[in-house]
Amino acid sequence: MARKQKFPHLLGSKWTARHTTEGWRHFQVANRKEDGGWVFAELVASCDPSVRLWINAKQLKNRDLWQPGWQPLASRSS
Repeated sequence: MARKQKFPHLLGSKWTARHTTEGWRHFQVANRKEDGGWVFAELVASCDPSVRLWINAKQLKNRDLWQPGWQPLASRSS
C-alpha cells in the first residue's frame, strides 16, 4: 500500500505572508520536496518570479505567519 503524501495540495497553492517577506506578501508554491520526513515548499513571489525561498511546509499552517490564498492588504486609516 502506498504511503499517504504529506501536504498533497501544496503545489500551485497561493499564500499571503502576514509580514513582508523578501519585499513581497503574495506567493505561490512552485515546488515541493521531502527530506527525511520533512516537507519543504518553494515559494515564488507573485509579482517578481526571481524572488524564491524554501520554507518548511508546516510553517504555512501558522496563521500568525501565513494566510491561505492571496488576501488584500488591510486598509490603513491615517
